[in-house]
Amino acid sequence: MHNQPPSPDATPDAPVADAVADNWVDRHAPRALRPYLRLSRADRPIGTWLLLLPCWWGLSLAILFDQLPRWEDLWIFAGCGIGAFLMRGAGCTWNDITDRNIDGKVARTRSRPIPSGAVTVKQALAWMVLQMLLALLILLTFNQAAIAMGVLALLPVAVYPFAKRFTWWPQVFLGLAFNWGAMLAWTAHAGTLHAPAVVLYLAGIAWTLFYDTIYAHQDAEDDALIGVKSTARLFGENSGQWLRRFLMATVGLMGIAVIYAGLPQASVLALAIALGGPWAMGWHMAWQLRGLDTKDNAKLLQLFRANRDTGMIPLLFFAASLLA
Repeated sequence: MHNQPPSPDATPDAPVADAVADNWVDRHAPRALRPYLRLSRADRPIGTWLLLLPCWWGLSLAILFDQLPRWEDLWIFAGCGIGAFLMRGAGCTWNDITDRNIDGKVARTRSRPIPSGAVTVKQALAWMVLQMLLALLILLTFNQAAIAMGVLALLPVAVYPFAKRFTWWPQVFLGLAFNWGAMLAWTAHAGTLHAPAVVLYLAGIAWTLFYDTIYAHQDAEDDALIGVKSTARLFGENSGQWLRRFLMATVGLMGIAVIYAGLPQASVLALAIALGGPWAMGWHMAWQLRGLDTKDNAKLLQLFRANRDTGMIPLLFFAASLLA
């Protein structure tokens, strides 16, 4: 592997361009660790939330499904949080390694640690392996079926960074990777995978297509110049129509998942409350569409980050349904 020459307008200790202002990494992290934490996107926590929330959806619907909450579920809840942080960091590190010859050519990404010269490829690889080993320790505390699910998750994670080179739909591959936790957490609770978890996984993929198409519009011009594909480029001026389709798919599939999960044993009240989750989520996604401006990068980033709240909404309804 060869290192990408540092971008001329990026300095090794400078904050990354699209990081949250005054984030804890830039303000409080030891100077030597900052480039590695930036590789992991610790200065941009939205990605961890987007990876974590489907895990918590899966866990809560699994409990709704079998009506068997256990103290162990508290560890699954916490373990998913730690694991999401670590695996999101490992995935982003892998993404930056594979994209090192592209990131320096894109305005939003040229300040990342590898193109800026803050971290070498070998150092990034070592950091990725460390994060994966720590995540493995968390995974090994789950049941065997969940461990197997966690190992299988490495496949979409490995493939995703290359998807934009061979398909106009790389967001599908991101969705495959980012929503795997819905099935993993369900399996960690239930001991096996059931159909509602798979439908919930598909709902998450539709949601990822929604939010990551919005995100990808920030790079559409640079991507066109360097030949990188995305749904933002594919849809162009028709993005609004496609986003509405993804909204409807998200709400519809999640509603089906809730019905399948609740019908066996949940009360009518619990099922009704849980069904409020996808309904309210859909309204939040519709609010995003009303504010969409594909030419305004600041607005695009704001809407993308708003999806933490989008994903939190159904979780609150699912949690409430467990108390009904």
